Amino acid sequence: MNEILIVTGMSGAGRSTVSAALEDAGWSVIDNLPLELISRVSELASPGIAEATGLAFIVGRSGGVDPEQLIRTIEDLRAQGFIAKLLFLDAPDDVLVSRFEGNRRRHPVAASSVANAIQGERNLLKPLMEHADMTIDTGALNTNQLRRRISEMFNAVQSSPMRINVMSFGYSNGIPRDADLVLDCRFLPNPHWVEELRSHTGLEKPVSDFVLENDDAEHFVGDLINMLSWQIPAFSREGKAYLSIAIGCTGGKHRSVAIAEEVARRLGVGVTLFHRDVDRS
Repeated sequence: MNEILIVTGMSGAGRSTVSAALEDAGWSVIDNLPLELISRVSELASPGIAEATGLAFIVGRSGGVDPEQLIRTIEDLRAQGFIAKLLFLDAPDDVLVSRFEGNRRRHPVAASSVANAIQGERNLLKPLMEHADMTIDTGALNTNQLRRRISEMFNAVQSSPMRINVMSFGYSNGIPRDADLVLDCRFLPNPHWVEELRSHTGLEKPVSDFVLENDDAEHFVGDLINMLSWQIPAFSREGKAYLSIAIGCTGGKHRSVAIAEEVARRLGVGVTLFHRDVDRS
């Protein structure tokens, strides 16, 4: 085991959920360890838990993250030969405010209001947001969806240096803020307007066939795969650890789901799939 994941981000963005999901995916998880001990603990723990998928540190749950020190820690881990990645959890400010007010929790950053505390924390953590290898916007995800996405991203099978996630979404529910590439397939005929297909999803063969047998769909998928065939290696050469490809339609249940499934199939082994809005009513 030489893969280390540092998880940090905005308070209320889901660190507890991510911690539990990583443990379920076979990771050894250590919570709230002082930053100055991470390098030493990683060195000591590596030989003893070789059966784990990787070692994850959840940083900053109680507030008080020093971005510069954390960045130095990650650089130290890489100098020691570890594959060290930084995952940043984020969510829109209004979502974070709602979560704190709904749970009646105090924000760890002292301020005159929750909104001011969130803005202060966002300013503090900006260097980490910019330095992160991976970012997940949890604003549109419930707990189960976030757990599923972490499981798909960090399960034991996923061991390649660059992780590729293909996501479907609905524009009516907002564009994923953590996507690297966003593609629009709303130009395709919509199964929603076919009565016998409306209640089904792109995961089911009748809808998938309806979408993929269209000539424009084949053209779209073919062009996308051709582009990714050279773009993915180019991203990898530049040191990018994670590539998120988001494919959207109106509601995120039919066209984008079918297209995302086909794109992932053609990209091959090691690609994870996430259908953000397929279960929405």
